[in-house]
Amino acid sequence: MSAKEAKEGTVLVGKKAASNYVFAALNFFEQGCTKVIFKARGRAITTAVNAVELLKRLMKEKIEVTDIKIGTEQRTDESTGVTRPVSFIEIHVVQKKK
Repeated sequence: MSAKEAKEGTVLVGKKAASNYVFAALNFFEQGCTKVIFKARGRAITTAVNAVELLKRLMKEKIEVTDIKIGTEQRTDESTGVTRPVSFIEIHVVQKKK
């Protein structure tokens, strides 16, 4: 990775507890990442929001949310062939400069 490219990590949020995703983000920051993106779909969206809020509370003034993207994508169930809309969210969190 060149000096111009900022390191970033992606946390895919699922069914686990929000604290698991907070620890994953903390690991990315410890590894030198300056940006972490939380991605979630469907019911996991609330867990992603909770994880980011826990991270903000834990790191106090050291991080900030820079961007939030929301939308809906069409997902096809492979077993039934039924297509349905599924909401998603991406929350971009960056570590502030010291």
